[in-house]
Amino acid sequence: MNFPILSSLILLPSIGALFLLFSKDNEKLNAIKYVAIFTSFVNFLISIYLWFLFDPSTSEFQFVEDKQWLKEFVNYKVGIDGISILFVLLTTFITPLCIICVNNTVEVRLRDFLIAILTMESIMIGVFCSLDLVIFYLFFEAGLIPMFLIIGIWGGDRRVYSAFKFFLYTLLGSVLMLVAIISIYLISGTTDIVKLFELGIDAKYQNLLWLAFFSSFAVKTPMWPVHTWLPDAHVEAPTAGSVLLAAILLKMAGYGFLRFSLGLFPLASEFFTPLIYILSLVAIIYTSFVALMQEDMKKLIAYSSVAHMGYVTLGIFTITQQGLEGSIIQMISHGLVSAALFLCVGVVYDRIHSRLISTYGGLVSVMPNYAVLFMIFTLAAIGLPGTSGFIGEFLILMGAFKDNFLVAVIASLGVILGAAYMLWLYRRVIFGKLVNKELLKISDLHNSEKFILWCLAIPVVFFGFYPEPLINSIEVSIKDLIEMYSFNLKMNIIEVQNNG
Repeated sequence: MNFPILSSLILLPSIGALFLLFSKDNEKLNAIKYVAIFTSFVNFLISIYLWFLFDPSTSEFQFVEDKQWLKEFVNYKVGIDGISILFVLLTTFITPLCIICVNNTVEVRLRDFLIAILTMESIMIGVFCSLDLVIFYLFFEAGLIPMFLIIGIWGGDRRVYSAFKFFLYTLLGSVLMLVAIISIYLISGTTDIVKLFELGIDAKYQNLLWLAFFSSFAVKTPMWPVHTWLPDAHVEAPTAGSVLLAAILLKMAGYGFLRFSLGLFPLASEFFTPLIYILSLVAIIYTSFVALMQEDMKKLIAYSSVAHMGYVTLGIFTITQQGLEGSIIQMISHGLVSAALFLCVGVVYDRIHSRLISTYGGLVSVMPNYAVLFMIFTLAAIGLPGTSGFIGEFLILMGAFKDNFLVAVIASLGVILGAAYMLWLYRRVIFGKLVNKELLKISDLHNSEKFILWCLAIPVVFFGFYPEPLINSIEVSIKDLIEMYSFNLKMNIIEVQNNG
């Protein structure tokens, strides 16, 4: 194709944001919202068209656009393979749902909020399409600004504290990655990702460079013990902000581990795999116990996200077909399920203005439709067979059992703990006696809320029974990634032996 379809995907939301920026602030709010919905929906349709055009039988990057940007240093280069296309689809699918849900969650400066959401969409798609390290870094870090504003302006009572904590944690973690990118350019003479895969990185530099990238990805994943910014950010962020943060922003780091940690630094990845296993297991077990102690619904779901992303990092570093496929499917599933769970919390918060679990109880008698949908997402979060959550966790644990039996056994305990805290949350909120009389006055789901939650429930169940579309998209790319990893690892080991 000669048409720059990836650049269109990246730029279209920003064009919509610019249109809103130059519109009058006092124009009808509905008109502003419809422009944002239309822009994001068209982008989703373009991404679906891209998926139909995509050839899953090859691991080569497709729809590549390569334009000179900074002479003899950086090119604007974008492209997708089987790994990145699913994250692009997830981004374009979640964004319009976020915009639709702002009806009850954003009461002031709606136009500015929608501008921030659309800008975030452009940035997130840019991350998953980048084929140059500098372009990747620019998109990766640019996402801090709109999310900082979303939390800091439209968040809760402690929004300023949470916004700065989010910003500082993620920015400081990424400074070392910038130093590493500059070092890679000085070592290899290029920041082109495809060329770097072919050239490889000298074995003697890999450990330090791997740690520099790890410092950024670990914070944004987030891995224990640098996860503490996430619960605060989720609690204070508006519902749409929490959805974007959990569904897509966390996946940028998981994607980074796949693309760069394994792709560029195989020797270092092999060396640091025990460290990843330990941190992942601590995240799975420790944060599950912390989730069990929470009284705030948003905090509980936030800690569950840390545990679920622990499975993702565990699966990635098993370096097995099942583990890597499971990690990607887990990220896609978590994107859908966590988005839905935060939206479920937002539904009742809009009515009662409380996130405390103790405020609720007996909602099944006044909100039966809500109870059914909440149940679907609760069961998906605990990995019940027949939901997308099961596919990802099952494949990850299969990969873990192949690589390290003890690690897999410990990780399996997280499935039990996950069931404990999610079912505990559901029982206390949905069942039991309806003690709080204020709950008798609230209405069941509105039409827009039903639409959003069913849009998320359908793929969660569909991919739980039929994950083939996801597996077919990533299978060849994952297979070739493992082959490239194994080959480069052997070459690095030979290089070390010859030098030492």
